[in-house]
Amino acid sequence: MAHSLSAKKRVRQSIKRRARNRARKEVLKDQVKAFSAALASGDLKKAESELNNTASRLDRVASKGTIHKNTAARKRSRLAKRLNAVRSGAMKVAAPAGKAKGKPKTVKPKGTGTSGATA
Repeated sequence: MAHSLSAKKRVRQSIKRRARNRARKEVLKDQVKAFSAALASGDLKKAESELNNTASRLDRVASKGTIHKNTAARKRSRLAKRLNAVRSGAMKVAAPAGKAKGKPKTVKPKGTGTSGATA
């Protein structure tokens, strides 16, 4: 338990910061889920707009110090990579069967691997 006034104030500040950061991260997760849902539905226009919104949100959260700027850049890059893969046809998004939990699975077409086993 904090005894000095400054230590008590630090506890109050950290509680506020934690609540603020958790809220920002939660909004960020919802934004990424919206992008994944748009991508899974096959609507590339909507997925592109969701990617822009998600990238903007990532940058905003990083600028506030909630996440590191390199983390935001890495996540933004990976999301763009997913969209580009679906757009080029290199990767197809599998439709969820029933009520599946978690993020949608991506399926690579067969015969595109670089394994050494060739006939």
